Amino acid sequence: MIEEGCVRKATVKEVPLIAEIVNYYANKGIMLQRPISRIYDNLRDYLVLEYNHEIGGCGALHVTWSDLAEIRALALKDEFIGKGYGRQIVEKLIEEAISLEIEKVFVLTYQEEFFKKMGFTVIEKSELPHKIWADCLNCVHFPNCNEVSMIMVL
Repeated sequence: MIEEGCVRKATVKEVPLIAEIVNYYANKGIMLQRPISRIYDNLRDYLVLEYNHEIGGCGALHVTWSDLAEIRALALKDEFIGKGYGRQIVEKLIEEAISLEIEKVFVLTYQEEFFKKMGFTVIEKSELPHKIWADCLNCVHFPNCNEVSMIMVL
């Protein structure tokens, strides 16, 4: 049974914690680095997982076009992994996409099996608009990226 954490909109005071969680994985080369200034700029995109007054993870929904949004910066502290919290965050991000009347949500990920279980399907990167690749220029893996592109039609 999954213990429920509260998934809610992030606050300004939580930006340093979000940066710490995301950049932990970025330093391992498995996630894109998110400078604090970019998190502040996009704070309205972010949700956090709060459990027992602790921020255990985060995720963001970034609208890229009239019918398309990206789930990005999905990350959990180690002690929150494997307990269903990632699923809770993604479900809330999908609910938000639906409320915005977004038709499709995509991810660029190394966690293909997790997102398959969530209902995403693999697509060719070339099927995504070119404008989404702007962030890729800042990645240590560019241009030899082996992330998987996945999409969910809502």
